[in-house]
Amino acid sequence: MIKTIASRIGAFFKSFQLTIVLLVLLMCLVVLCTLAQVEMGTQGAVNAYMRSFVVMKHFSALPFPLPVFPGGALVGLFLTLNLIAKTLDIKLSWQKAGMWLVHAGLVILFAGEFVAGMMQVDTNMSIEVGQTVNYVSSYKNTELAIIDVTDPTWDEVYSVPDTLLAKGGPIAIPGTPITLNVKQFFPNAELSNLPPGAPPSMATAGVGPGVAIVEKPLVSADNEMNQASAFVEPMAGGRSYGTWLVSVALGAPQSFIHEGHNYVLTMRLRRQYLPYAFTLKQFKHDVYPGTDIPKNFSSLVQVVNPSRQESREVLIYMNQPLRYEGKTFYQASFGKNDTLSILSVVENPGWLLPYVSCVLVSLGLLVHFAIVLRRSLKRRQDKKEG
Repeated sequence: MIKTIASRIGAFFKSFQLTIVLLVLLMCLVVLCTLAQVEMGTQGAVNAYMRSFVVMKHFSALPFPLPVFPGGALVGLFLTLNLIAKTLDIKLSWQKAGMWLVHAGLVILFAGEFVAGMMQVDTNMSIEVGQTVNYVSSYKNTELAIIDVTDPTWDEVYSVPDTLLAKGGPIAIPGTPITLNVKQFFPNAELSNLPPGAPPSMATAGVGPGVAIVEKPLVSADNEMNQASAFVEPMAGGRSYGTWLVSVALGAPQSFIHEGHNYVLTMRLRRQYLPYAFTLKQFKHDVYPGTDIPKNFSSLVQVVNPSRQESREVLIYMNQPLRYEGKTFYQASFGKNDTLSILSVVENPGWLLPYVSCVLVSLGLLVHFAIVLRRSLKRRQDKKEG
């Protein structure tokens, strides 16, 4: 009984019909994902269609989403199992060495996509000419930073991610005597001056008492950003320092003093600090003569890494990124009259897998064709001798 079930499962996964169905589903997902980018943005559509096991859809009549289509992760998983089953079905001999290499390369290619989907982190670094930066910023995710600026030569930064702010309630800030009481959190909001006669703001300190806030639907387009905002109450030593409005839309610094320590509150894009720093020495924006068509963007940066006792200049330009400490820095954009360079930063532990896959597939095809050619020449020789 068990052998019968196992053989049926094996026959199912190595069937050619399953391969065709999965490839059709994958093509449908590519079309749906492309169309969804108009409303959801590139990253949102990729996450919803290509990097999910099931595509979920909200219906107005229901308070919860329903599964409507298999996601790219599920289709990819079945394709990988189908490929492994077909590989194991190949006879283990030198005559089939080429096919083994090709199939192994394809399995590694699928594995690389799973690693990228689960572990790849996309951030960016915005740096002006003459500026030194030692952090990268998220594209969408935000954080509330509590910065101790008491020491004029060194800032102590403590951060609370937006996912924790959304839960509300008291949050103890490790390394400080401060407990942050989150009274209300808005994933996206619009701020304006508080009109005369309007109800008073929840904020009692900082710039918040003069600001009106209205919650807005979340945005997902690539050129839009959610203005995350929150009402928070810092508490320390049994004392409340009032309720503050913090928001990505607020540029004014807000601070309070506790026992001689000056703390700044600011909502910003989530940062990841690096053990090294980049200084932008020069940015070039070249165009084709007589036109405004971009020809090349390039950033000359000074990389300083104290742990390696390293200080060197590196030129980052189109199609020539810098791979450093597990991250890849690409020249992505610019601004401020060519004084600001924006580097796209990708951290992907599986970045090498597609290259390994291409090598194995190419080598496998060469070996397979060589074996077939040798076999064909041998047949011709035997026929001639006969």
